[in-house]
Amino acid sequence: MKKSADSDDNGSSYMADDFAHTKTSTSGAPRYHQANPAPLQEDEKQKERDFRKKLNQAAREVVADSIHKKVKLIVHRPDYDQEDQQEYVRLSKELMPIVQQLARKTMPYLEHELASDFSRNCYYGSKFQADSVAYRDYKYFAKKRPPAESPSLVVGLRVDESASMSAFGRLEAAKRAVIAVYEFCQLCQISVLIFGDTADVSRLEQMSIFAYVDLDKPDASDRFRLMQIRARSNNRDGMALRIMAERLAACRQQTKLLISISDGQPKAMDDYTGSYAVADMKQTIQEYERKGIAFLAAAIGQDKEVISGIYGKERFLDMTNLHEFPAKLVRMIARYL
Repeated sequence: MKKSADSDDNGSSYMADDFAHTKTSTSGAPRYHQANPAPLQEDEKQKERDFRKKLNQAAREVVADSIHKKVKLIVHRPDYDQEDQQEYVRLSKELMPIVQQLARKTMPYLEHELASDFSRNCYYGSKFQADSVAYRDYKYFAKKRPPAESPSLVVGLRVDESASMSAFGRLEAAKRAVIAVYEFCQLCQISVLIFGDTADVSRLEQMSIFAYVDLDKPDASDRFRLMQIRARSNNRDGMALRIMAERLAACRQQTKLLISISDGQPKAMDDYTGSYAVADMKQTIQEYERKGIAFLAAAIGQDKEVISGIYGKERFLDMTNLHEFPAKLVRMIARYL
């Protein structure tokens, strides 16, 4: 595995934005132009170190008063190389036409919403929306929007990087889904946060968060970082959800959606498994729903019944058909616009 920078190690040698830009060919396949990466100047290296330090401090503060406070935590900023760029092109080639089509269908709706005097998909309001009843989420009303208010969405995508993700093509399916979500959000100008996580099996357990795409430092080459998603070790889901939910809760957008891609139930060192881990996850979900976070669980493994029980059927997405996974996930996100 490539070296992944964190607050305690030296920074990456190259900036992600050394890629000039990404284009799309007429066939929908992405094309990119590579610039020769130049070594970072010392002040740029310091900015990278400061950013990683900020990510680590913020994450540790979030869990300081939780049951995870004694777990060692480190936030990494993965690097990428030419192999990652090539893998991205390979995986995205068939996805981009689908993503672009979904974005084209979504953009007129966005323009309509921005011009509208009403904010749709509300639990209460002065205007009943009959076309929303089919969704069964109780957001059947529209309310008058103040002149300065516009519809907005921020998306958080959490990727379970447990060892079991290596089975049955799940890892590649997760990467394809993450690419689809990332590119859809770029096309629709939706803010997006994408983290992966794993907990190792050493005696002194360490929780690793991989910050692939961050709200505070978006980069055109983040798409290549996504190819560093791996099947690694255990998973401490409640800790990862808490860290990401706190980031979303601080966002100004009116709709805050956190999606967890996972193939199984939580399992980490000591007693973080079974009913104890499930209770932690449920408590975290309830706590942050009160802060305005909407949770969805995208289950891609055999434990889908367990995942449904943890999140609740109203927050559960059965994504065990891995071929349909990317498009279904993007369509679900579009519903929240």
